[in-house]
Amino acid sequence: MEYEPTLANLYENKEYKWIFVGGKGGVGKTTTSSSIGVRMAKERESVLIISTDPAHNLSDAFDQKFSNTPEQVNGFENLYCMEVDPAKSTEDNAFLKSIGVDDGEGEGNLIGDILSSVPGIDEATSFGQVIQMVDSLKFDLVIFDTAPTGHTLRLLNFPNILDKALVKLVQLKEKVGPLLGQLTSMMGGGDSSGGGISAIFDKVEDVKKSIQTVNDQFQDPKKTTFVAVCIPEFLSLFETERLVVELVKFKIDIQNIVVNQVLFPEKDSSCGKCKARSKMQNKYLSQIDDLYDDFHVVRTPLLDQEVRGIENLSNFQSLLFDGYCPEE
Repeated sequence: MEYEPTLANLYENKEYKWIFVGGKGGVGKTTTSSSIGVRMAKERESVLIISTDPAHNLSDAFDQKFSNTPEQVNGFENLYCMEVDPAKSTEDNAFLKSIGVDDGEGEGNLIGDILSSVPGIDEATSFGQVIQMVDSLKFDLVIFDTAPTGHTLRLLNFPNILDKALVKLVQLKEKVGPLLGQLTSMMGGGDSSGGGISAIFDKVEDVKKSIQTVNDQFQDPKKTTFVAVCIPEFLSLFETERLVVELVKFKIDIQNIVVNQVLFPEKDSSCGKCKARSKMQNKYLSQIDDLYDDFHVVRTPLLDQEVRGIENLSNFQSLLFDGYCPEE
């Protein structure tokens, strides 16, 4: 079976709800995700692009300032962008406050300490909140412009991290919940059934159900897919291999590889450096073809200028979805 060297499969599947775009830093992830958004806005009712990379570039790509809430892209009726930083947004403990836990003393603080003891819980809960919020807005398609590989893998692991924290809380409820309720009552806290603690556990279990629903979608190849972006160099290829292996572990579908910045030197070119670099790239391009012979591998040329603004993004999406044919 031959796999078309384009991203046309993205709009052919009308059921996609989530598309992740990721890879090593500096390979063109934002350009790729923005261009995918521009094209998918022609195919779907409403599209949201979210940057989870602390070094946000969506605003630069579209020549328009975005914030941590969805904002309509100029010139589009159904394309929106937002920039969030899951790590930074944990500073105000929004997740703990949302389930009734504050920074004070007592039972709420105890539960907060238990949650905080789980490695990566702050970033995971913050990302979970973003997912819940976005899911509630009912966009037809959500595209994630992710941070470099390691950060992205941590975010994709957020359901497992949350699950560990929630399991700890459920165990606590079963073991000491009644006792804490009695102590609360003895100290003048009111209802001996556990009162505030029971309410917190109920909210936590609601969060778990909500997160599990989204996680089920992430692991459904009809609902979610990942587009890996790289350039034909050793470190980028190494990162791509790592990413693909980890995505398989997370049971997240990946069938598209975008290879940016490919040199297509003219046959009569006298540029020695161009020919040498093209020869080096061809070695890695051959490896990519061998490794990912059952993927859609899209090659885009090294361009003379940066891809910025609607017109340039529209041109770049043509390379992704229609393919590029170098002049003979």
